[in-house]
Amino acid sequence: MDDLSQQTFLNHIGGSWVASGTGKTAPNINPADTSDIVGRFQVSDAEDARQAVAAAEAAFAGWRDTPISKRAAILFRAAQYLEDHANDIARELTREEGKSLNLAKDEVLRSAQTIRFYAVEGQSYTGETYPNDDPDMVVYSQREPLGVVTVISPWNFPISIPARKIAPALITGNTVVFKPSSDAPMSGYRLTEAFVQAGLPAGVLNFLTGPAGAVGEAITAARAVRAISFTGSTAAGEQIHRNAGLTTRTQMELGGKNPLIVLADADLDRAVDLAVKGGFSLSGQACTGTSRVLVDKRVRQAYTDKLLARIKALTIGNGLDGNFDLGPLATAKQLDNVLGYVAVGKQEATHLYGGDRLTGVGFERGYYVSPALFTDVTQQMRIAREEIFGPVIALIEVDGYEDAIEKANDTEYGLSAAIATSDARYAHRFARDIQAGTVKINRTTTGNLINAPFGGLKQSSTSTFRESGRVGLEFYTQIKTVYRAG
Repeated sequence: MDDLSQQTFLNHIGGSWVASGTGKTAPNINPADTSDIVGRFQVSDAEDARQAVAAAEAAFAGWRDTPISKRAAILFRAAQYLEDHANDIARELTREEGKSLNLAKDEVLRSAQTIRFYAVEGQSYTGETYPNDDPDMVVYSQREPLGVVTVISPWNFPISIPARKIAPALITGNTVVFKPSSDAPMSGYRLTEAFVQAGLPAGVLNFLTGPAGAVGEAITAARAVRAISFTGSTAAGEQIHRNAGLTTRTQMELGGKNPLIVLADADLDRAVDLAVKGGFSLSGQACTGTSRVLVDKRVRQAYTDKLLARIKALTIGNGLDGNFDLGPLATAKQLDNVLGYVAVGKQEATHLYGGDRLTGVGFERGYYVSPALFTDVTQQMRIAREEIFGPVIALIEVDGYEDAIEKANDTEYGLSAAIATSDARYAHRFARDIQAGTVKINRTTTGNLINAPFGGLKQSSTSTFRESGRVGLEFYTQIKTVYRAG
């Protein structure tokens, strides 16, 4: 796993590692050093995608009938493979995505933990029996797999997000077509490799890389595809949802404009820590990242001063070289997007700090931007309403709890939200009043447990089926009710 710059990585379809029929490959570029190529990956087309779907369809009956204990054993072995190779996989993850090496290793180990969780939980996930008045009849429900499931994952958590989708799909007896982001395909490749090395039968998990415009319709609109699990932008999710068939389930985890409310009674140092960790961890490239800080006017100046001082002290650099607070943005497109919003913010609000493209020694070949802070932000401004997905925080002044809640909910998104307060009454009210699927009290907007449900409200999700936790198994099964007499 060391020298990858000249290596070409293949698709995995029907149990074989194969090249795309297009004969084309694309480089996987290190965003911290664009001269570093992290391997070359297949530029697949619709025909490759159709073959992947056909392979998954052909493998379904055999995998569905595989005893649950054998399915679980394969998942356990895949998790062990990830743990055994965690250091190497983490290094590749840092090279292709930009996050620090310690965060990358945490993600690999978390993925292994997720796979083990579903290997256990899936073995007890079943139906129910129902009382009835006929002593000669038994009524029960049973859960069955759907069939072919498509998994489309993003680049910001390129191994943990697909792991939490693929593991519950496999343990419940489904077969999978997996397309990772073209901007971070290596981690998805290694995840697939883990399942292959664990003995997963041919066709049960099919992996292909390539542009969404070329392969997307074939893996989402095909009649054989019974479910689609997607994490990404709201716009892309809406397009997939429109293309899906009437009987195709969709599970969409989409964008966010996540608020942190800082009340006057909050511990300001702790509230600063929540904003910095929530807004700038992963260079702001988390769907649950803190984008808006709504601070009570009575502590606004004191809080702003403390936050600004912390931001100025943040360190920036290549994640392979040390545990910096911020790494590069993941792609040139992300760089342009963030710089564009910084320019908009400078026209709309008061620019306090950052948002500059970094140059000079150590930065000359990477997508580095300093963390940005704006104040005097109002609800109508674009930087207060649109998802930026970068290290940019907008400070919005509020007049007490009621005003804070009104402004926090004044968004089309509803993924994650947090409050900093020492008043238990406000903490309880916030959990009820905030329009978000993930609610944090004196915690960062980012982060979720593998054993707890995860998902958003409003335009942050289709609000159909939640991911993570035991409830994450529900999406991949259908219920059949059986009446048995005699």
